[in-house]
Amino acid sequence: MTKKNKAIVIVLLLLCVALIVTPVLTLRGAEFGGSDDAGSVKVAEITGEEYEPWFTPVFEQLLGGEVPGELESLLFCVQTGVGVGVIAFFLGRFVERKKQEAIREKEQKQ
Repeated sequence: MTKKNKAIVIVLLLLCVALIVTPVLTLRGAEFGGSDDAGSVKVAEITGEEYEPWFTPVFEQLLGGEVPGELESLLFCVQTGVGVGVIAFFLGRFVERKKQEAIREKEQKQ
């Protein structure tokens, strides 16, 4: 990795940390609620009626009640892991393709 690439990576990492830390430090005591709650409150404000979901989630039907927090967290982590795996696979393919093209070009020149 070149010095320029290292500098870019370090700057991007610092920006990520700043994005995470800035709201926590500037908005002390604020409640960071989920988008589901904010959406249902906004619908109630606009329509004047309480939001009623269109359907029941599949896991709630299978379990006969609300999904426990631990299971919800586990499913979210699995989903995240699968997504990261797919992204890493394609990024690896693109990098390897670029390397193979460079090797072919080098062989053709000789």
